[in-house]
Amino acid sequence: MSTAVIVNTYAYSATYVTDNILRTLEDIVRDSGLDPLKIADERLVLTRGIKAWIDSEHLETIVLEVSNPSRTELIGRWDIHVAYGWNGDDGRFWVDSDQIKAAIRKAGVWPSTCEYRIICTTKSGRPDVAGWNTTTLLSTAGFVRQSLGTTISHSGLGASASYYRKVN
Repeated sequence: MSTAVIVNTYAYSATYVTDNILRTLEDIVRDSGLDPLKIADERLVLTRGIKAWIDSEHLETIVLEVSNPSRTELIGRWDIHVAYGWNGDDGRFWVDSDQIKAAIRKAGVWPSTCEYRIICTTKSGRPDVAGWNTTTLLSTAGFVRQSLGTTISHSGLGASASYYRKVN
């Protein structure tokens, strides 16, 4: 007689990636000179949406959009793109926080008067999640995207980061 144990490691991967996406966003907010209380206050809603859409594989990108106080002009932006290359067999997990910190130093600190919001782009047919609604992103005209590559990974489920800087 043999016994088999099956563990749903995808659920663990989704939780790990969600937690580390949020931790990365918190680091970016704090280290870029923005008020970290806002993201802390929204943590439950952010977790609920990001985790639900990773579980359903509808989440494409999490955007940290930084604007002037009237929210009419983009000051800067960070994107975290989710990749669903699930393989379930290697069990490796990692986060490259040093890469993010180096990019923040390169991008510079924003004025503390800036506003920010976190927006998720999703595939059509995504499930609705309480606390989330539709919106439009500010234009990135006049900005250039700087890709950092993969920053979070767990068994093939992961995320890559990029940021936008003004073109000189």
